[in-house]
Amino acid sequence: MNKELIIRSNSEGVDFALLKDGKLVELHKDEDSNNFAVGDVFIAKIRKAVPGLNAAFVNVGYEKDAFLHYHDLGPKISSLLKFTKSVSTGKLNDFSLKDYPFEKDIDKDGKIANVLKSNQSMLVQIVKEPISTKGPRISSELSIAGRYIVLVPFSDRISISQKIEDKAEKDRLKRLVQSITPKGFGVIVRTVAEGKKVAELDKDLQNLLGRWTAMCKKLNKAHHPTKVLGELNKASSILRDIFNDSFTGIYVDDEALYIQIKDYVQEIAPNKESIVKLHQSNVPIYEKFGVERQIKTAFGKTVSMAKGAYLVIEHTEALHVVDVNSGNRSNKSNSQEDTALEVNLISATEVARQLRLRDMGGIIVVDFIDLNKADNRKKLYNHLRDEMKDDRAKHKILPPSKFGLIQITRQRVRPEMNIKTREENPDAVNGVEVEAPIGILSKINHDLEILLKKDYTKVTLNTHPFIAAFLTKGFPSIRSKWFFEHKKWVKIQPRDAYTYLEYHFFDKNGKQIK
Repeated sequence: MNKELIIRSNSEGVDFALLKDGKLVELHKDEDSNNFAVGDVFIAKIRKAVPGLNAAFVNVGYEKDAFLHYHDLGPKISSLLKFTKSVSTGKLNDFSLKDYPFEKDIDKDGKIANVLKSNQSMLVQIVKEPISTKGPRISSELSIAGRYIVLVPFSDRISISQKIEDKAEKDRLKRLVQSITPKGFGVIVRTVAEGKKVAELDKDLQNLLGRWTAMCKKLNKAHHPTKVLGELNKASSILRDIFNDSFTGIYVDDEALYIQIKDYVQEIAPNKESIVKLHQSNVPIYEKFGVERQIKTAFGKTVSMAKGAYLVIEHTEALHVVDVNSGNRSNKSNSQEDTALEVNLISATEVARQLRLRDMGGIIVVDFIDLNKADNRKKLYNHLRDEMKDDRAKHKILPPSKFGLIQITRQRVRPEMNIKTREENPDAVNGVEVEAPIGILSKINHDLEILLKKDYTKVTLNTHPFIAAFLTKGFPSIRSKWFFEHKKWVKIQPRDAYTYLEYHFFDKNGKQIK
């Protein structure tokens, strides 16, 4: 399996595309204007506590106040508030917590008014970025993420990732981490720590303790509100979270960013430094790796899949709805049940990809084609679960209902990736939009594949002159590739009267093929 990260730099920020065997599975944007990224820590002031919501609104500098629920305070909030006040006023210069006297834990079911007061200074961390009309969601249970571990101040817990299944390895990691963790801090061991030695874990821990100390030093002079600890830049944070030994290539089109990423990879995985490469071709990096085409065809309302099947994705205020359609398929399945199962399995793979690609969160309802056999419904459910194993967002999948619906909840911490795929129609003058021209090629390819399998000896394609030119120019042209693949020559006839994205196939007698 090839796993590649394609990084494109431009004036608006940096774009990241994660490819698995050439197929786009994740897309990220690092925009310079995003000052409220997940993981950022702010010194802020309580605007007001709202007893009815058992929550407080906090001024973090965003146009709308951030929301802090009682359950997001953490049991050690009293210790954190006292520590923050002591450091901010210069009374405390030791940030190690080893001799710091902890306050009593707050009541699990207590009231916000008993803990927080208006204009009180506190440290908070962004756990959900501003989405739509809502301000950021925050927590005062701070955590600082590293490559192998996550450091949790004001805690004494050692937790191991549930994705590490080997009990002996869990016990080994717990012993190692307990031996190096300083008093006053807890640690969460990440999945990538599996098999790592104590020296690597300790190096990561010391780096995180250094970031904690640097943050505390800023508190004395910081205005309210101020970001006192920023997440790593997007390139480093993505590599920190998803990079592993399965990566086969990291391609960057900016030399400064290339050097930065090469240094970071050399630090976290020296044996993989050689896979970081600088893209120096005249062809834009996203076009070279086929990312641009996949973006245009994957973000529309309708998503085409193999063998004629397609998804229709609708968004409402409350949830996302995905409808599975078999389309005009040509298959060799023995029964309607087998056909339905085949389409559903293909669709489940694409649904899992779309959720990651668009970063869709909240409630997702998928309307699969009805399956009569319980074994087939179970097979579909297990297949969807397997396909979503690589999804880093927390999610839960319910078994299929009697109506063939599968409900998914997926954690939403940042706005959904929404890319406009429709373009202005050059044939119209009233601002009408049409599907991106690059998407028409996928449809023509798909229709042609079906026709040639039906033993049409001669096929003529009539299409708009722009599309005809695109299919025939250059070497090898798209038409030449069709010939090499199907061993049949397709005649292409430009038609001036056709609208921009109109096309029709004709047989050897000049009769239109429906």
